[in-house]
Amino acid sequence: MDLIPHPADDAKLIATGRRVIAIEGAALGALAETLGADFARALGIILRARGRVIVSGMGKSGHVGRKIAATLASTGTPAMFVHPAEASHGDLGMITAADVVLLLSNSGETPELADMLAYAKRFQIPIIGVCGRAESTLTRQATVGIVLPPEAEACPVGLAPTTSTTMTLALGDAMAVALMEHRAFTPEDFRDFHPGGRLGARLATVGQLMHKGGELPLIGLDTPMSEALIEITHKGFGVAGVLDADGRLVGVITDGDLRRHMLGLLDRVAREVMTPGPLTISAGALASEALGIMNARKITTLFVTPAGAAPGTPALPAGILHVHDCLRAGIT
Repeated sequence: MDLIPHPADDAKLIATGRRVIAIEGAALGALAETLGADFARALGIILRARGRVIVSGMGKSGHVGRKIAATLASTGTPAMFVHPAEASHGDLGMITAADVVLLLSNSGETPELADMLAYAKRFQIPIIGVCGRAESTLTRQATVGIVLPPEAEACPVGLAPTTSTTMTLALGDAMAVALMEHRAFTPEDFRDFHPGGRLGARLATVGQLMHKGGELPLIGLDTPMSEALIEITHKGFGVAGVLDADGRLVGVITDGDLRRHMLGLLDRVAREVMTPGPLTISAGALASEALGIMNARKITTLFVTPAGAAPGTPALPAGILHVHDCLRAGIT
């Protein structure tokens, strides 16, 4: 192998990249066409399992297996990766009779998987095998074998795992999504598994970020404006919600309302100054939706109604959300 760098031929590099992607793309199309009864049987085994999906593979299959396990776990199917070599030195104890074993091996003859195969067979743990050979040891020993189509690797010598690992990864995604849809996995479920980072922020609800209880700036319809101003100043949101006799939010007083009624303001009561029918948002709505509304309306706060309250009708206020609450949570 020549390690001396040569001048780059950009056109050739781009052509190679496109060729590899085209080869792997065609292989994924072939994989989609070959999915059938064995795929459905494998998912049926997972759905009936009381435990987890134990994913394992060696080398590049192991790297792909870690990603498959992570995807399954984050989409409602309990899963974990167990390294086959570590399994032979004590980690077999992580696998229980309630689990399902998902073994990945392009050749179907990976020697490091032998102990896991034997262990699963001994304790009658279902085995799902994914490999590239229909007559391999893994396919014969598995409860269900999913055989990848015989597509060529994309590397020039046909040996480096490229096409085969791409197909395996896509198969794992197909399994995870099919299980999600069967279980009717919701955005709320997804948020529970992804509380951190940008994804968690995007899925945060108004109810998680809002201020509530004694923090809410609330006054009655007949509250003198002298008292209303104290409430607005004390609570620090720049607004006050106006409640009717039943405690339902029927109006809001903003700085704009104060300016419009500046003349004789202190001689008025809340009902004379407020804007009726205030814009609100449900506690169950996504905070990103609330931020979009505030940006579009050029306002900084929204009163929050209980989740499930009929939109557009007066309701007991559940909280208040400020634009800064969304920004602090990383919602942009």
